[in-house]
Amino acid sequence: MAQGRAVGTTGTIGKMVAWIVGVLAVLIAVLVVFFLTFDWNRARPWIDDKVSQAIGRQFHITGDLKVGWQRPPSETGWRRWVPWPRFSAQNITVANPDWARQQYFATLDEIDFQVAVLPLLARDIVIPTINLVNPSVDLERLKDNRNNWTFTFRQSTQPSTWNLRLHDIAFAKGNIALADEITSADMQAEIDTLGQPVPIGEAMKQQEEASRKSSAEMVGKSGANKLDKQADAAAASEASAASAASAAAAASGSAPNPASTSANTSITTREGPKPPVPPYGIGWTVKGTYNKTKVSGNGKVGGVLALQDAQRPFPVQADVRIGDTHIALVGTVTDPAHLAALDLRLWLQGVSMAHLYPITGVTLPETPPYATEGRLVGQFRQEGSVFRYENFTGRVGRSDLNGSLVFAGRKPRPLLSGELVSNLLQFSDLAPIIGADSNASKAKRGEETKQPSNKALPTEEFKTDRWKAIDADVKFTGRRIIKDPDLPITDLYTHVVMTNGVLALEPLRFGVAGGTLASNINLDGSATPLKGRFSTQARHLKLKQLFPNVKTMQSALGEVNGDAALSATGNSPAALAATSNGEVKALITDGTVSRLYMEAAGLNVANVIYEKLFGKRDVKINCAAADFVATNGVLESRVFALDTDDAVINMDGHIDMKTEQMDLGIHPHTKGFRVFSLRSPLYVKGTFKDPHVGVNAGALAVRGGAVVGLGLINPFAALIPLIAPSNNKPLPCTQMLADMRAAPTAPPAGQKQRAKAAPAYMSSDAAAGGAARAQAPKKSAPASPAPASAAQYRGS
Repeated sequence: MAQGRAVGTTGTIGKMVAWIVGVLAVLIAVLVVFFLTFDWNRARPWIDDKVSQAIGRQFHITGDLKVGWQRPPSETGWRRWVPWPRFSAQNITVANPDWARQQYFATLDEIDFQVAVLPLLARDIVIPTINLVNPSVDLERLKDNRNNWTFTFRQSTQPSTWNLRLHDIAFAKGNIALADEITSADMQAEIDTLGQPVPIGEAMKQQEEASRKSSAEMVGKSGANKLDKQADAAAASEASAASAASAAAAASGSAPNPASTSANTSITTREGPKPPVPPYGIGWTVKGTYNKTKVSGNGKVGGVLALQDAQRPFPVQADVRIGDTHIALVGTVTDPAHLAALDLRLWLQGVSMAHLYPITGVTLPETPPYATEGRLVGQFRQEGSVFRYENFTGRVGRSDLNGSLVFAGRKPRPLLSGELVSNLLQFSDLAPIIGADSNASKAKRGEETKQPSNKALPTEEFKTDRWKAIDADVKFTGRRIIKDPDLPITDLYTHVVMTNGVLALEPLRFGVAGGTLASNINLDGSATPLKGRFSTQARHLKLKQLFPNVKTMQSALGEVNGDAALSATGNSPAALAATSNGEVKALITDGTVSRLYMEAAGLNVANVIYEKLFGKRDVKINCAAADFVATNGVLESRVFALDTDDAVINMDGHIDMKTEQMDLGIHPHTKGFRVFSLRSPLYVKGTFKDPHVGVNAGALAVRGGAVVGLGLINPFAALIPLIAPSNNKPLPCTQMLADMRAAPTAPPAGQKQRAKAAPAYMSSDAAAGGAARAQAPKKSAPASPAPASAAQYRGS
């Protein structure tokens, strides 16, 4: 009986299972029939409304909405017999905000995708691929920073229990337009999938070849070849460091993945091997304008599948021209959705580094055409991003440039810091920095202001409006300067500091004639007009090295030491010179000079001929001093005197830096008896660009008239005017050197230099042998003590 009940129970269960299976089969059949026969276009209003509420924008499907069934594309075993639903919709639009100039933020001809069925049981929505047909996106931003790509998504009070996993996005072509009023950008980009994946190593090689051809266009083939050698040397150093890092990693037991050793799949740096880099899958081209400058370019990025892993480097490549600047890069972005980090090989070429300002916001000086390449690494941080252009090499004009720069996005202004070195610096390549290059060079770098043909001092204005955009702390060393043989300059060092619109060079130091010429320059660009302060020290300049190509000066001994203090206002070098106030002082200590020079300066004809034929003697310089005062751009000679055993020479007059004209008189006074002397004042007149040196014709005419008159009486008497009597009254050297101990001073920028009393020794006409011709103001001003004596100069 129990057995009968068991058989009955089993039969009941079997019937129940059969009914359940039957019901499920019917339900599945009904669902299949429903899905196949239902007009899904009737669901479009409901879908449009739900999506519009979710994204805060009007969403519409204006074409057909379909649902079908397909076998899974990649499943195996029994799973491949479970069909997946396939959804497709045509003519989709997403509206723009009311203020946008375009009607739609995005349009799409068609979208279709499949959904895996079995993961739905675990509340996972798995979409292997979304196919997009002709997507088009319009991006807009206004000056008040409103933009159309920020959506207001409806926030649910309860966390969703469903998870969405999208594996890939496929499309044939797409278009992106950008209209940005803040950056004055109006650009259009086309995107498309590549025919086949491109490894990063191959892209690196192609970009390197293309960029080096571009470098040759900017700095010439010779410059590009030298840049190649510089870059190869830097790459060898980088590879050596990377090998050491890899060896260290292997020794510690953390050997890199074998795939990472391929140049096509990974990047190895001195920090060690990076994770394998996926290939490029999407290409793009762009054209339009940025900051009112023409833009064109192309590049590649990784496929959408590569975006899934935030820890895996995402490959990027770009080759873009913005105006006359060419920017190319190959490398990776970590977590591109949030721009966590950059690691790029970066090439830059352009007509002038100053043209990077509209693109990057980094203030750089005007330069000759340049080309650089190096590694750009960076971290995007909320508190301030940091980017490093590491160990880059470059050519600027005909000079090399190497170093590292760091950009820190701090508040209130970013900071650019670093150290730069030029091993072979062409002196002419420094000219564009102060606008001293030719008009042809100015035109090439886009500078509209031309240098007047009659002006020697640069009139091109400083771009002080850019000085407040960024702070700077950069050191530059020019180890060897290539220049005209007549220039006794050997090297250069400067420390550039810019803070809130104030530019300082502390110091700007040149190696000159075996000594140094060091200046501290402060330019306050926050004021209008610019206010400048300058202090200069010349130390141990060797006389013979100051005139390297003058044979008669090569036996000269002695040093030139001096100090200057000036202040000025104006927005160009010429304007600063034209308004300068202050003092300039210099003296020569413990020296000798060619006697031929001294006799020629005194126009002692017989002695000049004798020295030319037989003389090789040098004469001792007892003392030599120069003291100029600058008042509103006019340099007046308070003292300019040279005393030797053979002669005393004085100079007076002025130099007008506003008109760039000179009017100087040179007065020689011989010591000892001279026959056939045409001793007469000399002059230096004219402009800086066209100076004239000659003999005072009036004095010579008087002496010549005397020769003729006496010659008519007695031929031997004609020699009397040509005989120069001895003038054995030397300069008061001790007093001169004592007076030179007072350091030069300058008033605040924009104020006139206060007059000072004449040196004590100038109160006696005889003491200076004519030095009293230099008229000095009578009003006195306190002098500041400074180490300017001969002994102190020797010890500097």
